[in-house]
Amino acid sequence: QVHVIESGGGLVQPGGSLRLSCAVSGLSFSSQTMGWFRQSPGKEREYLARIIWTVVASYYADSVKGRITISRENAKNTMYLQMNSLNFGDEATYYCATAGRPFVGGPFDYWGQGTQVTVSS
Repeated sequence: QVHVIESGGGLVQPGGSLRLSCAVSGLSFSSQTMGWFRQSPGKEREYLARIIWTVVASYYADSVKGRITISRENAKNTMYLQMNSLNFGDEATYYCATAGRPFVGGPFDYWGQGTQVTVSS
């Protein structure tokens, strides 16, 4: 059974930073494409970034490019999202997802429950 668990969300001031983590079990993590998404109330889920199994390639949405960095640590079955210069528009529930099949770019079939990021002064 595949488990996807996000952590690291919380309250941050505008201009602050957070690092989210995503731990995956139940599959061969090192062969998976992984992705980060977010959703705010009343809005559609927004793609942020993905990182393929080789680690060397990552892809970002234009809306967050330059402010976020996706990374992974295959030895720990964990993916990360470093977010800097956070603003009120970044307030959302952040989701981690995995394709669930080895060596494919998507779609993402397994999702976590999400971790909340709140931006407040």
